[in-house]
Amino acid sequence: MEIATGVAVWSRPGLPVVPLRWVLVRDPTDRFRPQAFLCTDLDAAAEDILSWFVRRWTIEVTFAEVRRHLGVETQRQWSDHAIARTTPALLGLYALVALWADAMHQTHALVAKSARDGLVVIHGASD
Repeated sequence: MEIATGVAVWSRPGLPVVPLRWVLVRDPTDRFRPQAFLCTDLDAAAEDILSWFVRRWTIEVTFAEVRRHLGVETQRQWSDHAIARTTPALLGLYALVALWADAMHQTHALVAKSARDGLVVIHGASD
């Protein structure tokens, strides 16, 4: 990968100018499209900015999965109180199931089998 970095400013009418560190990444073999990353920490190294993006990406995937599978941010939650109650509970349950599945995977092979209505049931290899 080829990396270039520098400092620029972000300007919008009526708002203060914001200095940014930019990082451009290019694959010389052209297997991946060039990408740009921005950061407000002007002292951050390009490698740090890229590693922060990679770590942030796993968080974004988690939130996308929570929205898709658990119904967070949907019409199932009609009030602010419902959101305040259910969102932490759903995220906690999601984390527990992920930890249990990982623990099961560490002890024996798991085979995912499709069920009707798009549900997935996970069984141990001996089931």
